[in-house]
Amino acid sequence: MNLTNIPQIKHTNSGNFFVLAGPCAIEGEEMAMRIADKLVTITNKLEIPYVFKGSFKKANRSRVDSFTGIGDENALKILEKVSKTFGVPTVTDIHTNEDAEMAAAYVDILQIPAFLVRQTDLVVAAAKTGKTVNLKKGQFMSPESMKHAAKKVLDCNNENFMITDRGTMFGYQDMIVDFRGIPTMQQFGTTVLDVTHSLQQPNQTSGVTGGRPDMIETIAKAGIAVGVDGIFIETHFDPANAKSDGANMLHLDYFEGLMTRLVAIRKTINQF
Repeated sequence: MNLTNIPQIKHTNSGNFFVLAGPCAIEGEEMAMRIADKLVTITNKLEIPYVFKGSFKKANRSRVDSFTGIGDENALKILEKVSKTFGVPTVTDIHTNEDAEMAAAYVDILQIPAFLVRQTDLVVAAAKTGKTVNLKKGQFMSPESMKHAAKKVLDCNNENFMITDRGTMFGYQDMIVDFRGIPTMQQFGTTVLDVTHSLQQPNQTSGVTGGRPDMIETIAKAGIAVGVDGIFIETHFDPANAKSDGANMLHLDYFEGLMTRLVAIRKTINQF
């Protein structure tokens, strides 16, 4: 995938990795704009190609009383406002075939959740919009098997896709990252490492997913050192009170320091 095919993306000649970052879910306009403002400022300063991430709807919740969103159209309009205000592309995940056409009217990249990446109709619906598609590797799938998901997009005459590793199930309540999978998936397409979801601790008895945010920097550094094309990080100015996935998000205050160190690692790696 050529990054320049993503509308409004900047700094594509910097030699840096690209970043998809933002809150897990769109909780409201003020929070989305606040987070976007900070992330755009940092990524412009460091010349990192940047895509704002935010879910307009959270359909895959453990408990029926979990937060799912503020209304589809309301959240999508906020994503559109972020894009227009800051001049950056946006990405959101979809869960049904109908979501694909609806979300494509507002965002630049359609993301297929890991649990749904084998759903052929959903992948095809996303690909046929002509938008860039982000295929998240299922926690239950091998890196090699992602070539079949990629082929579904290619068969729709859409070459604009990326593959995202978000960890692999390790027992019932933990995730691991097998860094051997990154070069494997790079054979099929542009590859991203989802740092924060890789540190989830799912299937907690409370029905609320746990996480290991203390390991975010470790996983991110390793991914950049291995040569991943992009990284995915969910971040919030108040993770403890975020309405979704707060347990494994990066505090917004730590984003610039982490990106600065990752850029330095990539600069070193690029010399070899």
